[in-house]
Amino acid sequence: MPRLSCLVLTAALLVPCPALAQSDVVTPSDNLVTDGLPPVPAPIAAAARPYSEFRAAGFWDWHPTRREMIIGTRFGDAPQLHRVRSPGGDRAQLTFFPDPVSGASYQPTDGRYIVFTKDVGGAEFFQKYRYDVATGEITLLTDGKSRNVGGAWSHKGDRYAYMSTRRNGRDLDLWVVDPSAPPTDRMVLQLQGGG
Repeated sequence: MPRLSCLVLTAALLVPCPALAQSDVVTPSDNLVTDGLPPVPAPIAAAARPYSEFRAAGFWDWHPTRREMIIGTRFGDAPQLHRVRSPGGDRAQLTFFPDPVSGASYQPTDGRYIVFTKDVGGAEFFQKYRYDVATGEITLLTDGKSRNVGGAWSHKGDRYAYMSTRRNGRDLDLWVVDPSAPPTDRMVLQLQGGG
């Protein structure tokens, strides 16, 4: 009799259970079409997670007068701005946004602030911001609505040039701003295309 009970229990465990099978697969979000693909078992997705959830660090700029640098690396869901103050030193996170920071550079003469680029809402309407190194205060430099890309400092470090679609939402024009005085932001060259 114990042998029969064991056989019945084993057979019951081997019978497919649709409810269990449905919850044991990965369900893609609505924006992903998986036409003709078989369901992915949850254990396979869990085993692959270490290969998709990784952190990389990218060098962004050297401080102009000190032996330190700024880098971009991801803690959480989006890359953020970090400072490393010594070779082999710990990185200190400077920005904490839900959206990714995608590039940054020190003011080139004394490094008193950093200009960085950040996406807004995943729409690729990148904005330029000033990070004050002494206070940690962050100031928006662009209009908050247009797409703003690229960036280069003047040799004196008192002007920052970048491209923006602010004029008409399509064309990338050349703009210049003194990051210490955001109201100085102005278009210096009107162009066609690129946006």
